[in-house]
This record gives sequence, C-alpha cells and structure tokens, in this order.
Amino acid sequence: MKKLMRYFGEVRAELKKATWPWDPKEKGFKKYKQLIDSTIVVMIAMVLLGAYVATIDFAMRQFMTFLTTGF
Repeated sequence: MKKLMRYFGEVRAELKKATWPWDPKEKGFKKYKQLIDSTIVVMIAMVLLGAYVATIDFAMRQFMTFLTTGF
C-alpha cells in the first residue's frame, strides 16, 4: 500500500509540472482554444493524408491492371 501511495504522489507531482494545452484564466470554450485548434489541424492532416493514399492506391491499381491485361 505504501508503494501505491508513493506512486500516485509521484504521478501527481509530474502532472503539476506538465504544460497543458489550455489557458486556466479563460472561461468556457475559450479556455480550450489551443486544444481545439490543434485537433482541427490534426483532423485536416488526416483527411489530406487519406486522400493522398487513396489517390496513389487508385493510380497504382489502374497501372497494374493496365500491365496485367495487356497493352
């Protein structure tokens, strides 16, 4: 039990040292502006990467079909 309490104490101390992506002085959704902006950037990047991979996959499939069915 002593080790468990020490562990949670150390976890709490480390969490206090962390930099969190929100401003504690703000109220409401303004508090999470940086977090929301970062999330939007990640979602846009995922969509763009997915579109890129899908396009390359489609092009490669068409190319391989062209090669295997003959000229």
